[in-house]
Amino acid sequence: MSTVAETSMTLTPEHDSRPSASVRSRLQDALPKIVLAPSFAATIVFVYGFILWTIYLSFTNSKTFPSYAITGPRAYQRLWRWTFESDPPSSWYTSITNMGIFGFLYIFICLALGLFLAILLDQKIRGEGMLRPIYLYPMALSFIVTGVAWKWFLDPGLGLEQTLHQWGWTSFHFDWIKNKDFVIYTVVIAGVWQASGFIMAMFLAGLRGIDGEIMKAAQIDGATTFQLYRRIVIPLLRPVFLSAFIVLAHLAIKSYDLVVALTSGGPGGSAWLPSNFMYEYTFKRNEMAVGSASAVIMLMTITAIIVPYLYSELREKPR
Repeated sequence: MSTVAETSMTLTPEHDSRPSASVRSRLQDALPKIVLAPSFAATIVFVYGFILWTIYLSFTNSKTFPSYAITGPRAYQRLWRWTFESDPPSSWYTSITNMGIFGFLYIFICLALGLFLAILLDQKIRGEGMLRPIYLYPMALSFIVTGVAWKWFLDPGLGLEQTLHQWGWTSFHFDWIKNKDFVIYTVVIAGVWQASGFIMAMFLAGLRGIDGEIMKAAQIDGATTFQLYRRIVIPLLRPVFLSAFIVLAHLAIKSYDLVVALTSGGPGGSAWLPSNFMYEYTFKRNEMAVGSASAVIMLMTITAIIVPYLYSELREKPR
């Protein structure tokens, strides 16, 4: 009898502790969801909700204030005419032309320069620990700071040209920042200066992740340094190339503050990008529908770049 009583007494606390342990484990599982729920709800409302709202406005006749009556794709038709039928070229045509120039040069030069710097640092040179922060430092600056700094540097009245004139080189002229035909290239210079160090870090991480045995085997087989990088290293860096391209394309399409701080839009809006066009027409020229349509086109461009990348990544993971 005493044994049975002792057994029942020892079993009772264990039976009573199970519900509390179950509640505690449930709370521990639910805690991350509870913490993330406010930010998730804010993202749904203030990101995706406003994306849908912008798409809706692009099909209305909104001017200074939103209009809730859908009038069809008139705003897109206006952008179409401004792209292919306007003479002289419209500000929208200038914006997308500049986007093509800036996007191509910005991405290509950043990739080439970043890879070149990464290869140099991968040679285990002295002072690598000091050089890496120097290359990465520009990325820590905002585009506003970068734009203002390069504006001072490229201004003919107080920057590089004025300095060289004071040193006696009076024949030197560099007025791209005030020339409507070349001002977009100053945006490329400032953008490359800021982003190339970050791309260098991405490539350097990829180079450090390559198996050294592969490199040694290729060298034993008689591969030259050029062949080694062209046939082995660069193909193995394909995922890094793709990731860097996505990052740079995203930065190029949404660039706004760099153009404003560096050129103030350029002479006659000659340095406008689609983001500058969108802001100008939405908030200054009271053409909210046209500005919303241009924003939707920018979104479609980013989506066309990111979705194939995500598809390829998700398809490779199950393998």
